[in-house]
Amino acid sequence: MTRRASPRPVVVVGAGLAGLSAALHLRGDGHEVVVVEQAAHCGGLMGRLDVDGHRVDTGPTVLTMPELVDEALAAVGDRLADRVELLPLDPAYRAVFADGSAIDVHTDAAAMEHAVREFAGGADADGYRRLRAWLTRLYEVQRDRFIAANFDSPLDLVGRDLAALAGLGGFGNLTGAVSRFLRDPRLQRVFTFQALYAGVAPQDALAAYAVIAYMDTVAGVWFPRGGMRQVPAAMEAAAVAAGIEVRRDTEALALERTGDRVTAVLVGGDRIPCGAVVLATGPGQTTRLLRGRPRRTLRWSPSAVVVHLSARRVVDGLAHHTISFGDAWETTFDEIISRGRLMSDPSLLLTTPTRTDPSLAPPGRDLHYLLAPCPNLDRNPLRWDLRGSGYADDLVDTLVRRGLIASADDVTRIALSTPDDWAAGGQAAGTPFSAAHTFGQTGPFRPRNLPFRRGNVVLAGSGTTPGVGIPPVLISGRLAARRLRTPAD
Repeated sequence: MTRRASPRPVVVVGAGLAGLSAALHLRGDGHEVVVVEQAAHCGGLMGRLDVDGHRVDTGPTVLTMPELVDEALAAVGDRLADRVELLPLDPAYRAVFADGSAIDVHTDAAAMEHAVREFAGGADADGYRRLRAWLTRLYEVQRDRFIAANFDSPLDLVGRDLAALAGLGGFGNLTGAVSRFLRDPRLQRVFTFQALYAGVAPQDALAAYAVIAYMDTVAGVWFPRGGMRQVPAAMEAAAVAAGIEVRRDTEALALERTGDRVTAVLVGGDRIPCGAVVLATGPGQTTRLLRGRPRRTLRWSPSAVVVHLSARRVVDGLAHHTISFGDAWETTFDEIISRGRLMSDPSLLLTTPTRTDPSLAPPGRDLHYLLAPCPNLDRNPLRWDLRGSGYADDLVDTLVRRGLIASADDVTRIALSTPDDWAAGGQAAGTPFSAAHTFGQTGPFRPRNLPFRRGNVVLAGSGTTPGVGIPPVLISGRLAARRLRTPAD
């Protein structure tokens, strides 16, 4: 089902990756496009902060499937390679465990098989080869029909691809699926922790979400020279070069509507007439602009505390992305998802982008980005204004005890983001990871990108199809544009 846009421009509200993707695809389809963004720069949750010579990325740090960015740029005849230098990360991650063991996670098949053999023995090395083939086939089956498709009804799933996904065990349990290939519980964590990006515990996630592990352990992880901010900057530059009007520091205050159709977007003292609107905003802002109440109660993903640190030295053995697994596993997810408690034995992501691009910090300094999953504000409205700073210190102390930071005296906190900050930025339940990918919030059961069947409003972003993460939100922009595919004439 598509929506015909009038000769008036399509207004895209929100210049995160979803909004920029939608704008580029719409322009490629022949539409006039105006993008309005309330912040001073484009990027949405892919935020940026400059402090004393440190160029800090405040949002996602793991870039996979950059071809989706290239695809959006190609819609207007542009190329990612002409605007951004992408650096492949090898290893994609370094996984460090509570028993002191560690393994580098390579995307090259032979290198990873060798690493697994050295780490866990021949049986798991053989299992890794079979796991890699399964992950690849799982992605191939889901790519076009499940991940990159608009849904109007659950019946849209019915067909050979659904049978193929079922045959691969996609509707089974993620932990159980991976354990068929890998015996070592440490390796099982490496290929299942990604479920947290989807807002569910690995033991509760559909095996279909192993495609996230495919994206980073098979397809590869990249880093843009100059930081993650270079991605939205490149998309914005391509948009402007293609004739898209981008208005930053411009908040969409209201939508002028006649029934389910929007005729204009009101911004400050201005009125932008439109033929259609793409709302690439968070669920809370979308509901406000549509002057409605949420049509259903959603379960939100866990949130995260992010601590940005300047370091005067970095310990040996850190990779660009280092995952520090605590000894606890299933109880950790139970704490943050079910019980609404902080992790008692935390598993943490420590990203050190200056390992790849030293220019992101002043000479003699390094940057750390420390992420700790935590309960969202619906699960437990903790007083982050009172405990945020102390919890950040506790996280640093944890990494000092684990040998990943030499000393608390070696690091200086630059910035701190808590669920309160995500909430202040318009993220529902104070989580940047939007609605959890439970079975009832997946695929055709996720909030549709058409809020009104006969309207001219389309949604994009992590709260709608296909979901959370850089690749899905880029795809969501393309899907939104597809809803308006009939070119204006």
